[in-house]
Amino acid sequence: MVLSGLVPILATPFTDRGELDLPSLRRLTEWQLASGADGVAVFGMASEGFALTTRDRARILAEVREVVDGAVPVVAGIASTSTATAVEQSLATVEGGADALMLLPPYLVKPSGAQLVDFYGEVAERAGVDVMVQDAPGATGVAMPESLIVELSKLDGVTSVKVEAPPTAPKVGAVVDGVAEDFAVFGGQNALFCLEEYDRGAVGTMPACEFTDLLAPVLACWSAGRRTDALAAFARLLPLIRFGMQPGLAWAVHKEVLVRRGLIASAAVRSPARPLDQGSRVFLDDAVRGLW
Repeated sequence: MVLSGLVPILATPFTDRGELDLPSLRRLTEWQLASGADGVAVFGMASEGFALTTRDRARILAEVREVVDGAVPVVAGIASTSTATAVEQSLATVEGGADALMLLPPYLVKPSGAQLVDFYGEVAERAGVDVMVQDAPGATGVAMPESLIVELSKLDGVTSVKVEAPPTAPKVGAVVDGVAEDFAVFGGQNALFCLEEYDRGAVGTMPACEFTDLLAPVLACWSAGRRTDALAAFARLLPLIRFGMQPGLAWAVHKEVLVRRGLIASAAVRSPARPLDQGSRVFLDDAVRGLW
């Protein structure tokens, strides 16, 4: 399995009563494939992974695996707070059919650099599938300097990193310069600086999932060397991308857009995420006007 390209983080659809909405999840996953996704990810930050039970995770992964049916890789997020719990969750996720793991560092008790090397090494060894380092200090408070990511890249089974430490493009470039050619560097941050990241050597991006059909042609245009056209097309997406990065509201923004696009039935989120207020809905109207 080679992980690269556009790998959206799937939202987790709920009913108005807060239960899993599996028909909406299947429809959303099918749409990602039809829209040009090179992979899909579950249990990431944009998935409300913090609010999913063990049973939820198993059901979601089973549904997504069935829809994807091997067409693209399925990446599963792991956000445990210790090595023991990360190994436990990773093993269950791999047993459920995940092709790769996107692994946050432990974050309640801040680890040292040496502890992070041990953490990623042990989880990768025990899981037996490719592991992506998720460098997201804004969410975790755990800083990973470029030199540490380079060290992690040398571990067996650690095959990629998702850089979400701003400014992302310079860090992507520094990491690319220090790792082996077969180590994949991705950008995150809802694809806000994906073109700059690609220009610095990134091989993929992992944004939220509501604009996959609009971003895929932009990335194809960029890869074809049509920079001016790609920048112009990307500029049209920026109001939506920016609006979907608001702490506390991001999950509701993603889902409001997905409802408007007919992809999921409800914009319900689970606490502590919160629904959009009316004023935010009004601006969202402006942000998406004319995009589809």
